Amino acid sequence: MTTAPTTHTSPEPGAPRHFIRQLIDQDLAAGKRDGQVITRFPPEPNGYLHIGHAKSICLNFGLAKEYGGRCHLRYDDTNPAAEDVEYVDAIEADVRWLGFDWGHHHYFASDYFEALYGYAVELIEKGLAYVCDLSAEAFKDYRGVPTRPGTESPSRNRPVAENLDLFQRMRAGEFADGQYVLRAKIDMASPNLHLRDPTLYRIKRIHHHRTGDQWCIYPMYDFAHGISDAIEGITHSICTLEFEVHRPLYDWILDHISVPCHPQQIEFARLNLTYTVMSKRRLLNLVREGYVSGWDDPRMPTLCGMRRRGYPPAAIRTFCETIGVTKYDSMTEMELLEHSVRAELNRTSLRRLAVLDPLRVVITNSEDAERHVVEAVNNPEDETAGKRPVAFTSEIYIDRADFAEEPPPKYFRLAPGKSVRLRYAGFLTCERVEKDAVTGTVQTLYCRWDPPEAKVKVKATIHWVSASASACAEVRLYDRLFTVADPMDDPERDYTELINPDSLRVVQARVESALAEAEPGEAFQFERVGYFCVDAKDSRPGAPVFNQVVALKDSWKPGKT
Repeated sequence: MTTAPTTHTSPEPGAPRHFIRQLIDQDLAAGKRDGQVITRFPPEPNGYLHIGHAKSICLNFGLAKEYGGRCHLRYDDTNPAAEDVEYVDAIEADVRWLGFDWGHHHYFASDYFEALYGYAVELIEKGLAYVCDLSAEAFKDYRGVPTRPGTESPSRNRPVAENLDLFQRMRAGEFADGQYVLRAKIDMASPNLHLRDPTLYRIKRIHHHRTGDQWCIYPMYDFAHGISDAIEGITHSICTLEFEVHRPLYDWILDHISVPCHPQQIEFARLNLTYTVMSKRRLLNLVREGYVSGWDDPRMPTLCGMRRRGYPPAAIRTFCETIGVTKYDSMTEMELLEHSVRAELNRTSLRRLAVLDPLRVVITNSEDAERHVVEAVNNPEDETAGKRPVAFTSEIYIDRADFAEEPPPKYFRLAPGKSVRLRYAGFLTCERVEKDAVTGTVQTLYCRWDPPEAKVKVKATIHWVSASASACAEVRLYDRLFTVADPMDDPERDYTELINPDSLRVVQARVESALAEAEPGEAFQFERVGYFCVDAKDSRPGAPVFNQVVALKDSWKPGKT
């Protein structure tokens, strides 16, 4: 694939000068790669993307945009046993949701299957690859360990003509799955096990989601990945740190075949986030075993789960920029991600009143309170959001946590004989308490109301909703998915034993009546409670379900990692 030189534009002055930006700056200053910056995001379509992938997406697409280049979306679909078009569609939706677009640069490794086969033949013809009889299990013994050289396969010195014939017959389907593999002939004494005659092709009679049954041999990831980069003219092949030991093989393959260019592989530390797991295999297990409701469960670290929960894509982009790009593995605190989400929602979400644990209050001087209308601010961070009318009636609901029949010291909310300020709506003084005769549970408070201009001394403000001008709504409250910060810290323990049994709690709340018509995906701040989003999956017209996005309190502080 040939490309015209791209006009170089400098990144924004405020962008952190992490080491990848520095490497690109050096390449451009030296005139390398015709001044182009072409990156790619290369997911395997074998699962849904998670927040760790978001870091790679933001980095690859972001760098391409900063330097006036482009970023390709390419699926490394070389293992049809685990791949599905469902994942392809989900990946595209996630990348677009994050705010990125690949234009017409949308590719699959399977687009290059014929070319990849040709490059494998080229290695065989050069005496650099051979067809091996050993099974994967048998070759483990031959490969050895890093401190001891391996043993050459009995097939290693098979004549070129015989290797070509066997490889062609592998493609033609003459052999059983696993009967032969194609190996690179590199160095069985290398301290890097990835250079000890790695497998390039294996026989797998599995239907491919794009090529159907056209192929019964499939290239290995390490073989296909670098060649796909070269075919597409990628300049900087950016991947996570676990691929650093694969880089010598990446370079060896490209150095020994006639590809049009040799991209530079650069590794960075992957994102590890507290109170969750970041392995597709383990996330798939959570779904299959029913620990969560699906890939899009709002407790999951998947991008579709975060989208459903109500995380704004701008907040995730900010988070990925904040954590930076390094060469060192570390654990990032969930609180930092929540800080980014909270900051974005504080700026953009409308305020509404909602009571999650309703306690009935009857206004005793109802002639003063009945159908009183107050004005409430829609968003104090945005003057253009304006105000809205809210009905205040002779019966309201307050949150049960805002009342104490026997208040502890320094309790400033509502109690018998005590007063509080109602948000936007004057003052409330508790005169009488009515309890259930059997359980003793407080059922109703009888209170006097005073208008906002009254001279009532109070030390607390509480929220409320009108009983007759409010709606019932299901609200889902979320906590950490796991009970410990690092569920994988002890490899001997089953991580599913650490799942938090209280990670989801469902309550029936009372909300401002206008919220009954809220649209799926809309986010709001429930005043004094937290940020909530209308669930896009389970909500129905006139019956929204609200997912808790984040709490109001921010426990992350600048400088904390």
